[in-house]
Amino acid sequence: MKRTNGTGWLFASPYLLYGIVFFAIPLIWSMYLSFTDWNLISPVYYFKGFDNFIEAVKHPGVQAAFFVTFKFMAAFVPMVIVSSLAVALVIHGLPRFKGLFLIGFFLPYLASGVVSSLIVKGLLSHNSAFNVFLRNIGIEIDWLSTPLSALLVVAAIIAWKFTGYYALILTAGFEGINKDVYEAAAIDGVTSSQRFWKITLPLLYPALFTVLILSIGVSFGIFTEVYQLTGGGPNYATNTWQMEIFKQAFTNLSAGYASAVAIIASVVTFASIFVIRKLLEMWGKRNGWV
Repeated sequence: MKRTNGTGWLFASPYLLYGIVFFAIPLIWSMYLSFTDWNLISPVYYFKGFDNFIEAVKHPGVQAAFFVTFKFMAAFVPMVIVSSLAVALVIHGLPRFKGLFLIGFFLPYLASGVVSSLIVKGLLSHNSAFNVFLRNIGIEIDWLSTPLSALLVVAAIIAWKFTGYYALILTAGFEGINKDVYEAAAIDGVTSSQRFWKITLPLLYPALFTVLILSIGVSFGIFTEVYQLTGGGPNYATNTWQMEIFKQAFTNLSAGYASAVAIIASVVTFASIFVIRKLLEMWGKRNGWV
């Protein structure tokens, strides 16, 4: 038994070492810095107690990050769930080459967020062919300078990026549904819409639950697209947690304060995901899907 345990620890040691070096140590260091006034450069810094946390809670950037995250979630999650579900339905219905189409839809997930953001920024620029066409038909929108449209643009880009990944999970869920259930439903005269809502959706719930939790988690970690497209503006309309941490740490050189914001962001993220997960589980049990 001791030899078996030793072998297990040996094989687990690379991951454990990785977790200690890149997670545990930075977390402890960040928690320590959150109580100081370190400016990221000076070797001398002083203990401030909870002043950083009190200041962060009152700061408009942190308050905006809190609300922007849930606004983004309200836009992004329905977008990506509907699009990935539609893609999974189409691919599931294909007679052949399902894997090939899944790979095609999955490729955007592998694309660089910087590259896709720059392409979209060029597409939505004032003199782009797309905006010129819209102006010719009487539509003029400043996509990245209007709070609502800027948020929706960022949500749409990330939804496009994650659709193929989530469709892969949902397609696996579709493939796991026993076809005998559909045959029995057809004999009973169940319509297509009834079959989807009463049979497919309940049986797809485990995969759908996974996609929902993953997409909610993504909503708390947006940075690249916001940094490239809006910089957190206009007027904090797209100022995410990561954007606020970056500004405070590397623009204002307030690493201690940024660490406090990071700790607050972590607490909000884990608490929100925990509550939403419990609500989804309760909803599933109430409907008899779990």
